[in-house]
Amino acid sequence: MNFLDLLQNKPLIAGLIAWILAQVIKLPLDYLSTRKWNWSLMLTTGGMPSSHSALMTATTLAIGLYHGFANPLFALGVAITMIVTYDAAGVRQQAGIHAKRINVLFDELLKGHIFSEKDLREVLGHTPLEVIGGIILGIIIAVCQWLIWK
Repeated sequence: MNFLDLLQNKPLIAGLIAWILAQVIKLPLDYLSTRKWNWSLMLTTGGMPSSHSALMTATTLAIGLYHGFANPLFALGVAITMIVTYDAAGVRQQAGIHAKRINVLFDELLKGHIFSEKDLREVLGHTPLEVIGGIILGIIIAVCQWLIWK
C-alpha cells in the first residue's frame, strides 16, 4: 500500500475534509464573538462545530454511501460515531466543568502565594449544539463529496 492508495479511500477523504473544515470554521465563529483571532483553535478541542463529530459522521456516512448501508463497516462506524458524539457532549463536557471549578478552588487557595499553578484546560468537550453542528457538517461534506466523486 502506498500514499496514492490512501487518496482513493473516499470515506477517509470525506472524514478528513470534514475535520479540517470544522477546525477552520471555529476561527471566524470565535472571532465574531471575541473580536480577536485565536489561531490556537486550529489545534485544540472544543468549540463550534465539533470536529470529532464532523470527522466521524462524514466517515461513517461516506462508508454507507460508497460501500452500502448493509455493510458491516457502516454498522461499526455508526457505533463508534455514537460513542464519540456522546463522549464529546457528555463525558468531556463534564470534565471541562470540573476543570473550571477546580481552577476556582486553586485560585482561592493560592491567593497571596508567590507561585502560580497552571490552570486545567476548561474547554474539553462540546455543548449539544456544537455536536449537532459537527454532525450536520459531516453529513453535508459526505453527501457533497459523494455527489461530486461517485
